[in-house]
Amino acid sequence: MCLAVGLWPAARAGAQQGPTAKHEPVLEADTSSHLLDTGFKKLYELDFDGARVDFKQYQKIRPDDPMGKAAEAASYLYQQFDTKGILSSEFFLNDQRFLGGAEGSPSQNRNEPFEAAVHESREMAKKRVKANSHDVQGLLVLTIADGMESNYDAFMQKKQMAALSFMKQGEAEANAVLSIDPSSQDAYVALGMANYVIGSLPSYKRAFLWFGGVHGDKVKGMELMSTAAEHGRYLSPFAKIMLALAYEREHEPEKARLLLSDLSAQFPSNRIFARELVLVDQKEPCCKR
Repeated sequence: MCLAVGLWPAARAGAQQGPTAKHEPVLEADTSSHLLDTGFKKLYELDFDGARVDFKQYQKIRPDDPMGKAAEAASYLYQQFDTKGILSSEFFLNDQRFLGGAEGSPSQNRNEPFEAAVHESREMAKKRVKANSHDVQGLLVLTIADGMESNYDAFMQKKQMAALSFMKQGEAEANAVLSIDPSSQDAYVALGMANYVIGSLPSYKRAFLWFGGVHGDKVKGMELMSTAAEHGRYLSPFAKIMLALAYEREHEPEKARLLLSDLSAQFPSNRIFARELVLVDQKEPCCKR
């Protein structure tokens, strides 16, 4: 489901000194970025409609920035994940479901608003990258779009090969973002998810993918998600819940509990985080503090 570079043009410090100062217009700071902050906060509080209000308002103010449309796409996908129980230990700890996808047929699980929004964000980002191959914001949106489409194809549409293709593409774009701006650490979400999911496949499938140039490493994936969880801007909470569930899969409930406790405190209205914290405590009462 990486993000914040290039969103805030600098404001002028103030009018110039001297007799002509009163005639010089003072440019106000661009405060539109707070709409992305509040929108993502609402998203993680499961207020999807409220999040989209902020994201669409941001798009009106910054029609040149594909991040607004990518954020809107994220709200549709996260809402579907909530409905389908994707972000739960019940899903993650069941190999058949984790590797086989959500209940329902691909047609039943189709998410047209997500598809439209993620497509538009991708096209906007491509235009920016075509004009400037080092455009961090454009590359970042492409990374996010690929990560979202990979998850959507794998979990909702059950198109495993298409999902792996997006993973590989997203990995290349994430590396490009980070080579230009190492502080864009939301990009690590796509890298981490790709490595972890591929690394979780049966060995014979991993061997097949290896010859196709698609590699995976569960340990590396968790390390990358940990970096995004600690230093990401908008995707940090998403990285934390995914990492917590990965820790549970890897039989490290203590680490999962720390992340879930942090998420529950930060987003007390999020029933997913609260429920998962209760479940991990029930499984591992020794971890309670």
